[in-house]
Amino acid sequence: MRMSHIYQPILLKTVVESGGSATIRAIALEFLKYDESQVQYYETIVKQMPVKVLMNHNIISKDKDLITLNTNKLTFAQRQRIRALCDEKLNEFLEKRGIKLWDYRLIDNPVPDSLRFRVLKDSDFRCELCGATKKDRPLDVDHIIPRSKGGKTEEANLQVLCSKCNRSKGNKDKTDFRDTDFSDVEPDCVFCGEMDKNRIQDSNGSVFATKDKYPVTKGHHLIIPFRHTEDYFSMTEVERQDSTELIRKLKRQIQMSDTSVQGFNVGSNSGEVAGQTVAHAHIHLIPRRDGDTPHPKGGVRGVIPDKMDY
Repeated sequence: MRMSHIYQPILLKTVVESGGSATIRAIALEFLKYDESQVQYYETIVKQMPVKVLMNHNIISKDKDLITLNTNKLTFAQRQRIRALCDEKLNEFLEKRGIKLWDYRLIDNPVPDSLRFRVLKDSDFRCELCGATKKDRPLDVDHIIPRSKGGKTEEANLQVLCSKCNRSKGNKDKTDFRDTDFSDVEPDCVFCGEMDKNRIQDSNGSVFATKDKYPVTKGHHLIIPFRHTEDYFSMTEVERQDSTELIRKLKRQIQMSDTSVQGFNVGSNSGEVAGQTVAHAHIHLIPRRDGDTPHPKGGVRGVIPDKMDY
């Protein structure tokens, strides 16, 4: 069996396990079980939407990846009632929206393989937004003007985004990222030079972390876009999102390895008058410990010392 994907063995396995025949829908559902990109996509949806809303209403709590109802142990009758209410709400919504709920996936035709290859080749098989390659994560061919907004499946309206950047972009943005060359760096930029793998401590999509060469405290890190861009305000939304995720990850790692860390300062200098000395966007993550300064009150207000106390 010569394979370019996992589809053939899954199809045969499904048909065999179904007694010798299976519907196309049953086979398609089996494909979904092996599609890790879809699982990761819906993990993101879970965290960004229903978890936040239900936590705000104090209905659930979250501990890492564990979601728990904020109730005492439910009786059988209570569980059945909750299931019935949820089914009722689902049915009402689906009856109202129907298949339009998934419009963004059904509009227009998929990108033909020959066109997809041309677009990938023109991008040098690299995400136009963060520079990721197929070795980093799956690459998607994205409609610059979304299909839901009338965008056509033609080469002029297609760009390559990695799966993560494509999910972040969504169907409300029509930014053309093809004019930005993320593989180039500024030869005289200090932080572009930090991209040597020996200096990168960790990375997340479009940004990486490195230890500050002149740390304010032990564990002081900088979070820097791979793309050469001037300051925080010229970073893309994806770069800012990736930075936030990486900052949270580093925070957990630092606190797990050093119990003396009790707080953090997070900040970015934008412009020379604000103290920026390297014209490449970067965010400081500074661990704080009890007694590391005599008068910590005011925190980042200390950028203007006379205004720190209040």
